[in-house]
Amino acid sequence: MTKAELVNKIAAQTGYDKATVLKVVEATMVNVKDSLASKENVYLRGFGTFLIKTRKQKVARNISKNTTIIVPEHAIPAFKPSKEFVKNIK
Repeated sequence: MTKAELVNKIAAQTGYDKATVLKVVEATMVNVKDSLASKENVYLRGFGTFLIKTRKQKVARNISKNTTIIVPEHAIPAFKPSKEFVKNIK
């Protein structure tokens, strides 16, 4: 599902116009990104958690040059679905 399809579906379900729904969806995404950028998790009860995970330093291989490189520790965004979310998918 694309963002446009999501906006259309929400607009049909709620009766709000698409422009308003698009603003709300965009604002939600911006706020989630900003929270994760400032190392804050976002908890949505019944849906899941957007969080920052830390990947440890590791040794990797550059196959084309046949050398090893060290990938430093870094943070990545992740999503952990709630139990209710997972239960509804099955």
